[in-house]
Amino acid sequence: MMPDVAVKISTALIITLTSSPFLPRSYEVMLSSHEISLENRYPVKSVSDVFKDNILLNLSYMEGKVSSKAQINWDEIRKPFVYQFRLEPNQAFAFHDDILPEYKDKVVKTTNAHFNSQEGFKTDGYLFGDGVCHLASLIYWVALDAGLEAKAPVNHNFMPIPEIAKEYGVSIYSNPYSKGANSRQNLYITNNKEKPVEFKFEYKDDKLKVSVLEEN
Repeated sequence: MMPDVAVKISTALIITLTSSPFLPRSYEVMLSSHEISLENRYPVKSVSDVFKDNILLNLSYMEGKVSSKAQINWDEIRKPFVYQFRLEPNQAFAFHDDILPEYKDKVVKTTNAHFNSQEGFKTDGYLFGDGVCHLASLIYWVALDAGLEAKAPVNHNFMPIPEIAKEYGVSIYSNPYSKGANSRQNLYITNNKEKPVEFKFEYKDDKLKVSVLEEN
């Protein structure tokens, strides 16, 4: 092969590789990651199953796969999945949309749910939506370990959460008849970093993993 031909081929190859849509545009660094078993939410299996379904339904609302009770298909909701959402610097996540005044202009993402029977959440005889506090606590734990600004005004110290230490327990509550009062039983996470971060949710083999990734 002639030298000038080889140079042209090499140049073309470099251009093709650097402009390929299949190559990652940025690299990500994992800041933190934690996992819990959805089969171990409560010592009584029937109650644990309610917690598990409410957690998975909450994630389906957050992802946008479900927006009303009429759309619920439990076989689909229980399938393995991966979901991510992104926070730009100074943007915030709140677990539900009844938020404290200081977060009014920061919150760009919630779970899109209120954990009631009208939205299809289940009850074990105590409250509708039992189990969503476990999801909030896992997110809180991961956010704190990632060095993000995280606030949970009301701790879940009235009841232990399996596989999660008490200091990470988050109490979540949303009642349409006490609008404003619910804002304290919420979870707030702000991206206080200079780069965007992503929350990644992975569900497989009855394990739920939540990770925080940062662009590098």
